[in-house]
Amino acid sequence: MRYLGIDWGEKRIGLALGDGETKIAVPFRVAGGLEEVLEIIKEEEINAIIIGKPLSITNHQLPVTKQFEKFKDELMARSGIPIELVDERLSSKAADALAGTKKTKAPRDAVAAMIILQQFLDGLK
Repeated sequence: MRYLGIDWGEKRIGLALGDGETKIAVPFRVAGGLEEVLEIIKEEEINAIIIGKPLSITNHQLPVTKQFEKFKDELMARSGIPIELVDERLSSKAADALAGTKKTKAPRDAVAAMIILQQFLDGLK
């Protein structure tokens, strides 16, 4: 089973890859939009998509929730691949805290996607 982890953002989409056998997520790259994500799904033979759901610290919806839902729904419709949502609160902060992470947006987004995917993989039996 091949997994794609996604840290969605309005400008950048962080991506991570993982598999059900090793249960290890690794940062992959940053995509600019839905079309690029769909290409990666085909190229990497992805079987399931894990997306970080944006929520505030107080568990409320954020102003970007409508754009996120539109992205998720279109991704699901066009890819035909199951999507799981994972709480992404503090994933970017955790990415910043990892030793060796550059303080630029691109690596941070991919590392945040890795954290989201690893959280999901850790829950698999």
